[in-house]
Amino acid sequence: MSKKEIQKRIEKLRKVINHHRYLYHVLDRQEISDFALDLLKHELYKLEQEYPEFITSDSPTQRVGGQPLKEFEKVEHKVPMLSIEDIFIEKELQDWEDYLRRLAKAGSDPAERGQTPLSIEYFVEPKVDGLAVSLIYKNGLFLRGATRGDGRIGEDVTQNLKTIESIPLKLENYSAEFEVRGEVYIEKKDFEKLNQEQIKRNLAPFSNPRNLAAGSIRQLDSKLTASRPLKFLAYNIVNDFNQKTHSQEHQALLRFGFKTEKGKVCKNLSEVVDFWKEMINKREILPFQIDGLVVTVNNNQLFKKLGVVGKSPRGIRAFKFPAKEAITKILDIKIQVGRTGALTPVAILEPVEIGGTIIKRATLHNQDEITRKDIRIGDTVIIARVGDVIPAVIQVLPELRSGKEKPFYFPIKCPICEKKLIKSGGDVIWRCSNPKCFAKQKRYFNHFVSRSAFNIKGLGPKILAQFIDVGLVSDPADLFELKQEDLLPLERFGEKSVQNLIEVIQSKKEVSFSKFIYALGIRQVGIETAQDLAGHFKTLENLKNAKIEELEKIKDIGRQTAESIFNWFRQKSNIEFLEKLRKIGIKIKNKEGSISFIMQKLKGKTFVLTGALDSLTREEAKEKIRNLGGEVFESISKKTNYLVAGENFGSKLQKAKELGVKIINEQEFSKIIE
Repeated sequence: MSKKEIQKRIEKLRKVINHHRYLYHVLDRQEISDFALDLLKHELYKLEQEYPEFITSDSPTQRVGGQPLKEFEKVEHKVPMLSIEDIFIEKELQDWEDYLRRLAKAGSDPAERGQTPLSIEYFVEPKVDGLAVSLIYKNGLFLRGATRGDGRIGEDVTQNLKTIESIPLKLENYSAEFEVRGEVYIEKKDFEKLNQEQIKRNLAPFSNPRNLAAGSIRQLDSKLTASRPLKFLAYNIVNDFNQKTHSQEHQALLRFGFKTEKGKVCKNLSEVVDFWKEMINKREILPFQIDGLVVTVNNNQLFKKLGVVGKSPRGIRAFKFPAKEAITKILDIKIQVGRTGALTPVAILEPVEIGGTIIKRATLHNQDEITRKDIRIGDTVIIARVGDVIPAVIQVLPELRSGKEKPFYFPIKCPICEKKLIKSGGDVIWRCSNPKCFAKQKRYFNHFVSRSAFNIKGLGPKILAQFIDVGLVSDPADLFELKQEDLLPLERFGEKSVQNLIEVIQSKKEVSFSKFIYALGIRQVGIETAQDLAGHFKTLENLKNAKIEELEKIKDIGRQTAESIFNWFRQKSNIEFLEKLRKIGIKIKNKEGSISFIMQKLKGKTFVLTGALDSLTREEAKEKIRNLGGEVFESISKKTNYLVAGENFGSKLQKAKELGVKIINEQEFSKIIE
């Protein structure tokens, strides 16, 4: 971008951030997630650091919080309540420390130069997602409590803070004026209970614990505040007790009777990163919400020496957890043709990191989605992992448009074969009408040989495309009839590699019934539906002859899926394909019978999986459970028998604990399915 474009981008970012900060801090509502707002602020901060000539006194980076509400008396903070600058990746953490070292060295006395420590010690604690407040004590008694406000002037919420049991109203054996700062929050279990009560009373549920905590403290009626299960967590003493380290401040807070997180003293950044990774896994089992860690230079003398820039101390950073959301730009929109002929618009993105992975593409789902969200090429958008897997564009930020954005027009013909597109019934998806479309063929071949289907290793997309290009195969059944003389003339195929590939293909002629069904590529039949069909019908003949009504009786199969299955087995080309597979020797393994006794081992038992397993994929784990007679569900309930918890587990773990569901690790799970 040119310097003029940078300036315009900064101005637009300020306008958008101010709008969302006003919504949140003054009106107690929000239109985008906290994380998305943090990302916008982070982009603005980085641009202003790079182009300091564009920094203005009214920039959001020069402010701390929102304007105080008019209904509350205003309180001036003797020591400003400053904000904390965010960092998101390990490199930014290292850049920050390098910056601190340079500052410490440049600012030292001539006699001290060269004595700056090679490694800085840090105190690291969870960043609780709540409302920051200040508590003033005089003669040992709680005198006044105030919100952060704009950092200099806050709101007097003393009466409301007095209703919080974890805030001591009297400090024993201390008479001087004393100021403590911390976070008012609501625990996750209490938040869920309050929402259940809201639903019972036909009221809208609260959006999140942070908003509820903030809204509860900013009530004019303290009785309403008292009815909410608010808690207070202290993290800072403003007074100088000659504490040499920030960790000593936490110890002092405990002695004064405040609840505080222990945190951890880290000798270097390597220990900080290790603790950060540990807390990523533990965050779901904590009683409160956290979105990262607060990393503070532990040495108080060095912390003061580093000073303040703008409205943020240099010696402290909020090290946010890996994003599930990110903000980026749409560079282009392409159409992808799937194995069933479905056309999916895909956004080509300015590369951005989500959860440690660089994302360059995101699904736009369908034409209706593009129209509804008014998605344009060049737009700034919020993207997120849907179900932590597929990135999707969840929100457009039209306020950041420069005027160069272009609308996207959906094609009227298949972009690959140029045949007519069709849309059936209430379907929102356009499909290619050509059964021989090259794109459909490639996708279907990839699907057929995939791990969850025939699992033919060595047949990657490029090799399959080559086979189709030269006319060696017209459908997946032809793969099993390939000979050495067919492949040797092809580029990059030696005698040994050809022999190995043919042996691998021939070894896959025997397949389980569920994998066979999945390999057929029937619309709306995924892995789990294929397993349900195999368990119910036992044989291919039974499935072929099934009526729509019988198919609908199977768990999780609705009318549309039942019709899709029924119609697939009535198409002449599909019947011919099945006969071709039979003639070349494909055998379907029916596991029932030879292991019928073992299959009953988990009968009546229900499982839920969370996190990643080392020894097998999630789909393989589900298949093993079902083969042993058990059932697998996606959500936890009181009827769940086991939660299998792998690495990087999610919120299901906390839910299982609350419901008393037995939680087992991978080793225990392996013993059960042996």
